[in-house]
Amino acid sequence: MPAPMMDTYAPPDLVFDHGKGPRLFTAAGDGYLDFISGIAVNCLGHAHPKAVAALSEQAGKLWHLSNMFKVPAGIELAEKLTKATFADRVFFTNSGAEAMECALKTARRYHYVNGNPQRYRIITFTGAFHGRTYGAINAGGNPKYLEGFGPAMEGFDQVEFGDLDAVKNAISDETAAICVEPVQGEGGVRAPEDSFLRGLRQLCDEHGLMLIYDEVQSGAGRTGKLFAHQWVDGAEPDIMAAAKGIGGGFPMGACLATEAAAEGMVVGTHGSTYGGGPLAMAVGNVVFDELTSDGFLDQVVEVSNYLTQQLHGLMDRHADKVEEVRGKGLLIGMKLKPGFDPKKLAGLARDRHLLIGAAGDNVSRLAPPLVITKDDASEAVAVLDEALGALEATA
Repeated sequence: MPAPMMDTYAPPDLVFDHGKGPRLFTAAGDGYLDFISGIAVNCLGHAHPKAVAALSEQAGKLWHLSNMFKVPAGIELAEKLTKATFADRVFFTNSGAEAMECALKTARRYHYVNGNPQRYRIITFTGAFHGRTYGAINAGGNPKYLEGFGPAMEGFDQVEFGDLDAVKNAISDETAAICVEPVQGEGGVRAPEDSFLRGLRQLCDEHGLMLIYDEVQSGAGRTGKLFAHQWVDGAEPDIMAAAKGIGGGFPMGACLATEAAAEGMVVGTHGSTYGGGPLAMAVGNVVFDELTSDGFLDQVVEVSNYLTQQLHGLMDRHADKVEEVRGKGLLIGMKLKPGFDPKKLAGLARDRHLLIGAAGDNVSRLAPPLVITKDDASEAVAVLDEALGALEATA
């Protein structure tokens, strides 16, 4: 008899019991090298001792308050985030989709309080993924995720990712914001040219628009900077959604904004029962402190450069199956050639005790914990070498 759960996922017949660092283990003790980390979530690996200690200590004191009362650890984390980024204000959520919903509302509210309620349309991009809530799937615009959920929500204008001219042509007197992932995850692990993000910032400045970054997957140190857009000078956003890695595996998200962008978000305009709760904030502070500790992000850059180099060698050895290595930092994609299925490659890797993912545009996705070593990277590439050798074209 099947489990009494909605069949919205199709997991393999494999159950993990515990984890340590970049590895997961079954109850029988079989180990797997985790190079997907809960889809770019477990940035410090599994069972990080400082995160475990913080969560355990907080669980013994206070679990939940709601935002009816102040959570000092939340104020502390908000101060850390604002000091380390463009932002002046933070709203904590439980997930990336909720952070995106807050970001979309913040952008529209900004224009409303400034006397321009007609400015509500938001420009988004092909290949985007902004979450699974109703607003987020409409912002993403993927027909597969919209199918069966009624008419498309009005107010989103989608253009080609990376095409500045298309953005210019889409701007109207009703445009409120431009929303983009600095590195697309689900859309195929695509990193645009730096000039694209700078161009979006310039267009927003010229037309009085809000620039929203979705850094749910590309943030929290994944690219070797605290947030991916920080690699690009002159491209800071007005509003940003973050989640996944910022909780290190504990459900947590955040919407960050400048003082000006957040001016309309006053009492009663937004809320969350669980967002910013004591447990999440305890873990979030530990994760932030680890990510910003001396040398941590430098190590991410070093290991990611090594892994990318090794994957290019793998591409050369399997030139008949691998078309491109792409991405940034430890958010890496291998685009397979037509006829080869990244989900099948993930299965072949899993059979060899390596966990990877798949993304759009026929891409195999690697998003390992940020604590991996060069030895871990070499091990993963060796397994992928075997898996690609066994990969057959789809009939």
